[in-house]
Amino acid sequence: MTDYRLVERLPTVAEYRDLRRLSGLSEKSPEAAERGLPATLFAVVIEADGGPVGMGRVIGDGGTAYQVVDIAVLPPHQGQGLGKRIVAALVDWLHATAPKSAYVSLIADGPAKDLYAQYGFEPTAPASIGMAFKIK
Repeated sequence: MTDYRLVERLPTVAEYRDLRRLSGLSEKSPEAAERGLPATLFAVVIEADGGPVGMGRVIGDGGTAYQVVDIAVLPPHQGQGLGKRIVAALVDWLHATAPKSAYVSLIADGPAKDLYAQYGFEPTAPASIGMAFKIK
């Protein structure tokens, strides 16, 4: 049985890029990761076997708006409850830190919506919909 440790820390740029790519999330350039990671409000990394196998971050303005991003677990470690541990740590931090009336959002890909619903996230449609564009 693998010994998993949840650590409150940022992933390095290399860890971040590898975890995103290997878990099936979109790739981010080194420049994007180098700029974005230091602006993180809170992050956790799941470590096992001497390296990171999962991560999650909270970004935002620290007062009115927060977004849960980069929930990633490497495929060989999925199904072990690691995504739940990551989201629980982020949500616990938000409840302890964010002021009343703060808005917390995320984009749920596919069946991940069921995981997030366990922590109080609800669909915003039809009142609002998520919209985005990607810099190419």
